[in-house]
Amino acid sequence: MVDSYDDSLDTGEKSKSQVKRELHALVDLGERLTTLKPDRLAKLPLTDALRRALADAPKHVAHIARKRHLQFIGKLMRDQDTTAILELLDQLDASTRQYNERFHNLERWRDRLIGGDDAVLEKFVVEYPDADRQQLRSLIRQAQHEVAHDKPPASSRKIFKYIRELDETQRGLR
Repeated sequence: MVDSYDDSLDTGEKSKSQVKRELHALVDLGERLTTLKPDRLAKLPLTDALRRALADAPKHVAHIARKRHLQFIGKLMRDQDTTAILELLDQLDASTRQYNERFHNLERWRDRLIGGDDAVLEKFVVEYPDADRQQLRSLIRQAQHEVAHDKPPASSRKIFKYIRELDETQRGLR
């Protein structure tokens, strides 16, 4: 009877199935990159060959041509820093937990700014030094007026849009 796993058989090499799964994951990641806008692609750490291949992707409309081109992009993805690419994509993709957390954090900032005083604004400016205090104060005043008079929250939306733009600029997403 064999009593335990034999460590001498474990060579540390990946199985053929594991290698295939990793290569398919690179092709899938490359396919996600083909859907990004050029300004977002410019922020990613990609090689020139991959940038050209991603730019050529829309030209391939026939099914097999597109599939072949995606395989080529997957091959080029082997030389990329996939962790940095995935981090940026997760911040951009609305279905990820990281994106949702960032979105909710910005909503909390907006609510604190509208309901708070100058101390909250100062904390916000410390976290986002590029913020325009005067513009924010004006938007906050308008939002507080809208809340007091039961008007639609147009200024509240403007505040959120402004702080989202600040956040994206600070994170290098813009």
